[in-house]
Amino acid sequence: MAKANLAEIAKKKGIKYFQVSFIDLFGVMRAKLVPASAIAGMQKDGAGFAGFAAWLDMTPADSDMFAIPDPDSLIQLPWKPEVAWLAADLYMDGKEVAHAPRNTLKRVLAEAEKQGYYMKHGVECEYFLTTPDGSEISDAADTQEKPCYDISALMRRYDVIREICDAMLSLGWGPYQNDHEDANGQFEMNWDYDHALQTADKQAFFKYMVKTIAENHGLRATFMPKPFTHLTGNGCHMHISVWDKTGKKNLFHDKKGELGISDVGYHFLGGMLNHAQGLCAITNPTVNSYKRINAPRTTSGATWSPSSITYGGNNRTHMIRIPDDDRFELRLADGAANPYLMPAAVMAAGLDGIANKTDPGKRLDIDMYADGHTVKGAKKLPLNLLDALRALEKDKTLASMLGKETVSAFIKLKTGEWNDYASHLTDWERAHTLDC
Repeated sequence: MAKANLAEIAKKKGIKYFQVSFIDLFGVMRAKLVPASAIAGMQKDGAGFAGFAAWLDMTPADSDMFAIPDPDSLIQLPWKPEVAWLAADLYMDGKEVAHAPRNTLKRVLAEAEKQGYYMKHGVECEYFLTTPDGSEISDAADTQEKPCYDISALMRRYDVIREICDAMLSLGWGPYQNDHEDANGQFEMNWDYDHALQTADKQAFFKYMVKTIAENHGLRATFMPKPFTHLTGNGCHMHISVWDKTGKKNLFHDKKGELGISDVGYHFLGGMLNHAQGLCAITNPTVNSYKRINAPRTTSGATWSPSSITYGGNNRTHMIRIPDDDRFELRLADGAANPYLMPAAVMAAGLDGIANKTDPGKRLDIDMYADGHTVKGAKKLPLNLLDALRALEKDKTLASMLGKETVSAFIKLKTGEWNDYASHLTDWERAHTLDC
């Protein structure tokens, strides 16, 4: 099937520039700004980058890397329609860059489709609106102990929320609700779920869009997992379903199954639970991530994040909940999760569960925050990034399905990040050990 001609689209839609972009292994968006007059060549040959200049496993001696834009991903910036954004796939020396996150997701999805499975998901991207330096929330009046759904705090940020939601409406994403979240200064915006690649592209763009619009209003938006120790962290709850190859039949749904979930669904769930410790390195990829999932109670009364590898029905205290008879909600992931690696890893874990008919065990219908200590044998999530990276390194099945190049590069770069953190001398260390 022929790809849309970007040069013709530019003339038709009045686009003067294109952002040819990609997401690196650390989830950072990179781009070149390409004039419309040059986009035909870029569509054919790609925009050139030095891979070592981004968080990819490359050296200064490596060849040029080329980002070939995907016309199907095109988004005209709602706040600057003369510019259009494009997700791109990375190539080097005529071959795909195997460990590039978008390439990794496409490879996992292609393998799934060979087996007759088609993944769809939606994300709940939580974020804080802060002062420009990020040191405190932007709304000094947002002080309630339980601020979730507070209408006044929501409407004091109406101009920002409205502009973001209007943008999603104009893009046809189907946004359906916006709310003030559990932490002071925290918000969440929901839009319709889609095929995994489309949702990943939208999530990548959403984060860029929210940050840009907030900045245009003199504020800062952060998706950092735990920017304030006393407040609930930023999750990225992921609603997952698997369909047949037509994309019309939900394979998780079975009205005769327990809670309306099919055997295929429970095997997929078993795979996620079985690989949870290694999966955690992907869904919770920063040092700061582990201050969210292993946090004490916040001022609102709950962290809303898991610490154990368990599942339940419509129960938000577990790592995975079953909110309906057609999907699962993975509550593990946080705002730092890579939009492409996250669904790739979840799909890989689920496929392994289906292949091996992994039994997830019995669900737990208890409040894990209050009664989790009574559960015998429940495995714990990693306590820090290093533990998670070691778990991922040991998970040979997950590594094989994601691609050894991807996992090797991710572990190498993230271990470097951990080492940098571990060598940093903190004020806490001085306060507690200077006089030892």
